[in-house]
Amino acid sequence: MRSVTVVNWEPRSAGGKGSGVAREAELAALEAVERRVLWLSTAIIDHANRVRPNPSGLKVGGHQASSASMTSIMTALWFHALTSEDRVSVKPHASPVLHAINYLLGELDESYLTTLRAFGGLQSYPSRSKDPDPVDYSTGSVGIGATAPLWGAIARRYAEGHFGGAGTGRQYSLLGDAELDEGAIWEAIQDPMVPGLGEVVWVVDLNRQSLDRVVPGIAAERLRGMFTAAGWQVINLKYGQLLQELFARPGGEALRARIDAMGNPEYQRLLRCSADELRERLPGTGSTAGPIADLIAPLDDGSLLAAVRNLGGHDIPALMDAYDAVDDTRPTVIFAYTVKGCGLPTEGHPQNHSSLLTGDQMKVLADRLGTDLDRPWAAFGEGSPEAALCAAAAERLRRPGHASRRPPEVPADLARPAPTGTGNTQQALGRVLLDLTRRAPEAAARIVTVSPDVSSSTNLGGWLNKVGVWSPTERPNWFADDAETILHWRERPTGQHVELGIAETNLVGLLGELGTTWSRWGQPLLPIGVVYDPFVNRALEPWSFGIYAGGQSILVGTPSGVTLAPEGGAHQSITTPSLGIEQPGCVTYEPAFAIDTEWCLLAALGNLGRPDGSSAYLRLSTRPVDQAAAAVPTDPAARERRRRHAVAGAYRLRQHENPVVTIAAMGALVPEALAAADRLAALGHGADVVCVTSPDLLFRALQARRGLSEDPTWILDQVFPAERTTPLVTVLDGHPHTLSFLGTIQNTPVTTLGVTRFGQSGAIEDVYRYHGIDSDGIVAVALDHIE
Repeated sequence: MRSVTVVNWEPRSAGGKGSGVAREAELAALEAVERRVLWLSTAIIDHANRVRPNPSGLKVGGHQASSASMTSIMTALWFHALTSEDRVSVKPHASPVLHAINYLLGELDESYLTTLRAFGGLQSYPSRSKDPDPVDYSTGSVGIGATAPLWGAIARRYAEGHFGGAGTGRQYSLLGDAELDEGAIWEAIQDPMVPGLGEVVWVVDLNRQSLDRVVPGIAAERLRGMFTAAGWQVINLKYGQLLQELFARPGGEALRARIDAMGNPEYQRLLRCSADELRERLPGTGSTAGPIADLIAPLDDGSLLAAVRNLGGHDIPALMDAYDAVDDTRPTVIFAYTVKGCGLPTEGHPQNHSSLLTGDQMKVLADRLGTDLDRPWAAFGEGSPEAALCAAAAERLRRPGHASRRPPEVPADLARPAPTGTGNTQQALGRVLLDLTRRAPEAAARIVTVSPDVSSSTNLGGWLNKVGVWSPTERPNWFADDAETILHWRERPTGQHVELGIAETNLVGLLGELGTTWSRWGQPLLPIGVVYDPFVNRALEPWSFGIYAGGQSILVGTPSGVTLAPEGGAHQSITTPSLGIEQPGCVTYEPAFAIDTEWCLLAALGNLGRPDGSSAYLRLSTRPVDQAAAAVPTDPAARERRRRHAVAGAYRLRQHENPVVTIAAMGALVPEALAAADRLAALGHGADVVCVTSPDLLFRALQARRGLSEDPTWILDQVFPAERTTPLVTVLDGHPHTLSFLGTIQNTPVTTLGVTRFGQSGAIEDVYRYHGIDSDGIVAVALDHIE
């Protein structure tokens, strides 16, 4: 793989984007806009911290230095390279630069410039769902926003290939060099789906500083080698035009070698030097000191100070050339060397990360940049080259509107007879997807499943054989004629299953972007991701961030709990049931029977791809359960009542004539609850059994009853009526606090059973006994309440 270095500008041919006088005029206007963007981004933060009243005295914050290091990169991108079909993920701390650019483009009203980090105003970091101006990707969780354009590229290709309307366009990611420390970055880069994404362009702001210090060794060569090995085009943008011209003079090679060999802290210290100190320090020692001293001796102080700051990430012509040199046949990374805080009094200071300029410093900055501290938001003069450049960019970047398409109706019930015999909820997942292809083909056509190399072990095999595996191009299935191969791996652009590598963060990253196509291009998808439930914790942060960014999807965790018995503690989830309750923008379900799984999955699918929609988490099990125990009514009205209860959060599975205790069970533990109820009846104690399908929805109903939300509350009165109030025992294959709130519905005594320790390998009976969630454990605590 080749490594391209773009370091200085040469005039383009007449067929390029500019040449000769026109090129010089464009550069002059771009540099004027760059200065204004620097001012606006700095002033936005200054107003939030120094000008706006702050009665509480609580720190507001902002990142003037981090924004300054991105100003040139973003000015050249927006006002030269971007098209209306491109999308950009902006590093979190550069959000004021994005708002400044949107203001100059007419996409943000001036009134918002004073509202950074104020309630209802500009968010601390770019947010698709909360900021008032255009934001392509929500960022803020380090590494996740950086990788989002990879998954956005796949989502766009998928939507365009299946339904059209998603168009083309590059997917840019502007990230800080410290983000390259995140493991999610490298998990994404090495995924088998990524090397073919030629529309992806990453620009790394290589300012070589972290929160507290100058990073001693950024290892840029190693980083470039890692991207090259992954199949990426690498563009190294290290030096600007002034330094390039010095390197071409006698002694220039010695100066280049000196700077190349210089450690980051020493270089950063030079930025804090006066011209006299710089003349003393820059030559260094040894045989090259003399030639370097002779080289810089004729330079006036201003030229010398400008040259040492003239890195490629602040050189507009070099940036323009870098963007124009992108190879669209493979992903590209541009390493743009920058100075943190470039152009500000704090530039290059080791602790400038969160530092704020004083009022006096802001006045000096305004004078230097040609603005007015008393009129900080003044626009460019009408008819000026800068105003014309902004107007032309705004016109070029104006995106056509997309018709809002509601997804096809998802049936609430597939109207099949309730299953009999034994089965598990994981098996039901695959059966429901196959049934949808026959009973609701339009809705099924919008489903796209994603898994990290576990499709067969999570019962997606039949679905995968039916719909095929998605690939940008058709690939031969070399095992098609192998009679012993059960899983038919047909890869083609029409496939509806996307198989990634084993990294769960990649799966949920793609899941989130597939879940945004309804809002990006008006093409709603119904994405379902399947992962082993113990690893939901590993995937939770990026999935949660995808929901925050507006992505709607279904995450299926299976198999789950200590019900895995022989698998041992390494694969046994404990906390995931309560995580589902705590996740905003998501409804969590844990069905006990196949019919419950069908109803809950259909309800979750019906909530996707719409402005008022939400994501869902289904926790499924491989434990075989007698399906007849569901006792599904055969009368159509009674069956529909059961369905409504199941998708609302719970239903009464068994009612005793004279109950003295109620057992509320969830998921795989319902058989133990029924067995305990039978044993209590034999002892002369009536027990009701409630099957909880969604503790999340029950908790929301309880909050609504207290006036804390507007969710419906009827399910509480139907399932936990006051007239049948008894002491309560709750049990689930997960942490017991998940259901502990049920006692507050009618203010009843409650004992909660569940799993609070790491699991053990063994037979399911032994494992349940070990955790006290078998029928013996349920009967014992029920008797404590009764007696």
